[in-house]
Amino acid sequence: MARAREVKRSGDYLKRVAAAVRALRPDRYLLAVSGGRDSMVLLDAFARFRGDAVGAATFDHGTGPAATEAAILVELEGSRRHIPVVSGCRANSAETGEAVWRAARWGFLAGWAKELSATIVTAHTRDDQLETVVMRVMRDPRNTSVRGLAAMYARSPVARPLLDVCRSDISAYAKTNEVRFMDDQSNFDRVHLRNRVRLDLLPALEKARPGFGDSMIAISKQAAAWRESVERVVDSLGLALLPPLVVPAPPLLDLPAESLGILWPAIAARAGIALDWRGTERLVAFTLAGKPGGKIPLSGGGAVERTASTFVVRHSTAAEALYS
Repeated sequence: MARAREVKRSGDYLKRVAAAVRALRPDRYLLAVSGGRDSMVLLDAFARFRGDAVGAATFDHGTGPAATEAAILVELEGSRRHIPVVSGCRANSAETGEAVWRAARWGFLAGWAKELSATIVTAHTRDDQLETVVMRVMRDPRNTSVRGLAAMYARSPVARPLLDVCRSDISAYAKTNEVRFMDDQSNFDRVHLRNRVRLDLLPALEKARPGFGDSMIAISKQAAAWRESVERVVDSLGLALLPPLVVPAPPLLDLPAESLGILWPAIAARAGIALDWRGTERLVAFTLAGKPGGKIPLSGGGAVERTASTFVVRHSTAAEALYS
């Protein structure tokens, strides 16, 4: 009986992918497609089950022939599915590193999303969510915030319809529907922490404690629900994103430090600033003791200034908010 249930579940991948994509509200969508398996399945599923993709966007990081071939593949497959494709290429290929590549890619996506008045859609899966949460806990197990645990389940301007779909379902969909994609060999390079987590750590944890992944996903969803309640409180504060982000001071001045420690990371995120626990503690102290005219710097080029009636949050770029 158990075997029969497992066989049935493995055969339902098409329904799960289709249901996930169809669940998005009607909108204008710009698909972020790298040429890899997950994003090519996203492209195919949108073509099959929806009609509101105004385009797909692919970005050549300038890392070599494979990246260029992937961008060409996206253009060809998008055209075959009658979804227009916009392509970009990183201007300064001398700068390397994941952070540089990510910033360039998201700057390109954000620009085209604005141009097309569209919502960006990514192909992040349940496995991506699990890996992200585990990596965040590993980096700082004592101070991983609710924001960190929620990860991609948290409120975001980016749509991630496949976030509850397993990578195995995506693989089965690609195989059955003959979806063409490029294998990224860097996904097997253990020099990257995410690959070590994916290939070594998570299988070992699942073997040692069956259900570990499900437990972490459940914690992540609880954190996202709690964070959403915090976001609703922030919504009620009367923030004004001009930019800069202007925060009325009176609602904050009567709060205890514990409450400010919960609210400030969510407030700062509205300006594209990700606060760690140290930055949060400094900002809480500034809120309670800072005087009008005072100012404190934050990581990433941010700063908070105190006026007679407001806190003014400044940041050089808000691109980070797209993928936080």
